[in-house]
Amino acid sequence: MDSDLARRVERLEQVEAIKALKHGYWRACDAKDPKAFRDSFVREGARIDYGRLGAFDDAAPMAEIFARVALHRVDGGHVIFDMHHGAHPEITVTGPGTATGRWTLRFRQVNLIDNTEKLMTGEYDDEYVIEDGRWKMSKCRFTETWAMVRPLPEGTAVTPGEFAAVAE
Repeated sequence: MDSDLARRVERLEQVEAIKALKHGYWRACDAKDPKAFRDSFVREGARIDYGRLGAFDDAAPMAEIFARVALHRVDGGHVIFDMHHGAHPEITVTGPGTATGRWTLRFRQVNLIDNTEKLMTGEYDDEYVIEDGRWKMSKCRFTETWAMVRPLPEGTAVTPGEFAAVAE
């Protein structure tokens, strides 16, 4: 019984570590942090499929696109503001150092270049492995469920928070 309890606690700790990884990934997206974004994935060979944004056999090309979009500035200020909220995690530890996960994403973006707001939802299907003692994503596929883009009403003011001054 004690060893069964220890295995169950270990599995719960692994699931919580994977949840922390995914939440850190979304936090990196919203905070415009390319290094933390890239560090969410395995060093080499991560399979990433973000639908319209593209599919990649390594995280480096996607991290470059992320940095270019997230850090884009006009007149010294950021022009893209994202909000990622992940919900409904289904995490399954599949073996020693391997797991799968499914998440629902609620996404909102303000784009000051196009003067639009985008609302979107979709599903992530992930695979995770332990690399150097930490959980990392080895596969990340996003399937959009629906999206809506609408113009920002005239007179809309977007006030960047403090992170915008330190992001990069």
